[in-house]
Amino acid sequence: MRVLVVTVVHHPEDARILHRQIAALRERGHQIVYAAPFAACGVVTPRSGVEGVDLPRAVGRDRRAALRAAAKLLAERGPEADVVLLHDPELLLALPGAMRHWRRGGRAPVTVWDVHEDTAAALVMKRWVPGVLRPPLRLGMRAAERLAERHLRLLLAEDAYQARFRDVHPVVPNFATVPPLPPEPPCDGRVVYLGHLSRARGVLDMIETARLLGPAVRVEVIGAANPDVRDALTQAHREGVLRWYGFLPNNRALAKLSGALAGLSLLHDQPNYRHSRPTKVVEYMAHGVPVVTTPTPFASELVERHGCGLVVPYEDPAAAAEAVRRLRADPELRAHAARQGREAALAGLNWQVRAAEFAALLERWVNEADTGKRVASGSAPKSDAALVG
Repeated sequence: MRVLVVTVVHHPEDARILHRQIAALRERGHQIVYAAPFAACGVVTPRSGVEGVDLPRAVGRDRRAALRAAAKLLAERGPEADVVLLHDPELLLALPGAMRHWRRGGRAPVTVWDVHEDTAAALVMKRWVPGVLRPPLRLGMRAAERLAERHLRLLLAEDAYQARFRDVHPVVPNFATVPPLPPEPPCDGRVVYLGHLSRARGVLDMIETARLLGPAVRVEVIGAANPDVRDALTQAHREGVLRWYGFLPNNRALAKLSGALAGLSLLHDQPNYRHSRPTKVVEYMAHGVPVVTTPTPFASELVERHGCGLVVPYEDPAAAAEAVRRLRADPELRAHAARQGREAALAGLNWQVRAAEFAALLERWVNEADTGKRVASGSAPKSDAALVG
């Protein structure tokens, strides 16, 4: 199976795209063309065995150059693929022209939109979107989702996203790959954060938490940052308040989790976060790191049900710092939280269990499309036609 994977928004090393989905497809021997903003993100090439195609990155208000390049790529390379896997809602705007080109050429791939987030809710959080435009954009996004549902296959990252759509669509959750060997036990002097950094993700709260914890506890921050918080992070790093590594490749980032006293997830109470399971929380659990999280519904439910950490109020650095101190002062509590989190990840949040299911789903959609074409042309055997019915 030949798969064209496209993003103009996500980092080429995005864990869901590259380290879960592409890795799962490669494991089953499928050919991958990965189109992503490699140069814009300072990434030279994708992993071995994957053909990389560089695209501009879509950032800020003017995303036209990225969408034009994506539309051209889809029109030219789409017919070579059995599956086109799209990872950004913006790419829905690049599809109509490409699909017309495919129809004229007589070969259209199975086209899949992987829905990563509540896109309409996420618009509210974009600082570059003027407030007056947010309500009509939200309505327009909902209309685009309904249109996409009629013409594309959909994958959802969360069960909660089902409510936005008329039909039921398969869920490919953001689970973690649980390391095969037991992790180091939690130490008492190092706290970690893994993930993108923005105001809504609590980066300013995290800086203040680090000030309150230092120097006894060091906060290590791993991830790329939005432009409006980079100066604050850089200044905190220079002052020794925390250590900011910036973006690290997935394997290097995950290696820094093992043995940490706690993993922070200080998301604010935003609409897009109310329906999503923070991937960082699952990663902390998988690596035996106690979790300190704000009470977003999915994160607090995981932590409280499994006893794998502590829940603190929104936008309260003092409470976050106190939770870390509590874990530091109680070796039994942090060891219990670490053990419970890892066991829960192994039992029900392990990507290795779901990887083959994801690849098999795309294979089935391609087989169904091929069978449908044979039926339409009158060349399918009766057994295939019966299967379609």
